[in-house]
Amino acid sequence: MTIPGRLFLVRHGETDWNREGRLQGGKDIPLNALGRMQAEEAARRLKALTPDYATVDYLCSPMERARETMTILRRELGLPAETFRIDDRLRELTFGEWEGFTWREIRKSERELAQARESDKWGFVPPGGESYRMLAERIRPVLEGLAPDTVMVSHGGVARAVLALLGAVGTADAARIEIWQGKILVVEDGKATWM
Repeated sequence: MTIPGRLFLVRHGETDWNREGRLQGGKDIPLNALGRMQAEEAARRLKALTPDYATVDYLCSPMERARETMTILRRELGLPAETFRIDDRLRELTFGEWEGFTWREIRKSERELAQARESDKWGFVPPGGESYRMLAERIRPVLEGLAPDTVMVSHGGVARAVLALLGAVGTADAARIEIWQGKILVVEDGKATWM
C-alpha cells in the first residue's frame, strides 16, 4: 500500500506506565514530565524537517497521552494547540487482561501464553485484547485516506502496524521493532527513517 506524500509519525511522550514497563493499551494514562519534554523535542524536530509544518494535516489518537503530545507539539510550533483531527481508529493496540502488568509479571503468571506470543507476535491475541494483525486492519482505512503530508501522533503498536502496511518492514520485524518517544518516524515512498 502507498500513501500520498510524507507521514510524520510521532509516538506519544513517556507516561509513568512506560517508565515502569507496564502495558497501557486501552488505559488512558497521562504524560509524565519527561513525556512533555519529548513532545517539545518532537516539535523542534518537525520544524527542522518541514518548513511548511503549518500547512500539513494533523491527525491524532483519541487517547489522553497522544492528545497531550499533539497539543504540546502544536503549541511549540506556534499553531492553535487544539485544532487537529482525532481518529478513534488510531487508539493503541489493546492488551485486554494484561493491561497494567509488566512483561515480566505476564511471563511469570501466564508462561504458556507469553511463549505463544513470542512465537507469533503479529498474530497473537492476548486474553480480551487484539493482535497486531487486527490493529493493522483497523488502521488501514486511515492510511488510505491520508492527506499528502500528515503529522500523526499515536502509539507504538500503531506505528508498528503502519510500518508493516506500508511495506517498510515485514510483519515479524514490525512486531519487534523499537518505536521511540520524542523522535519522528518519517515514512515516504515505502521507506521509514528516524529523525
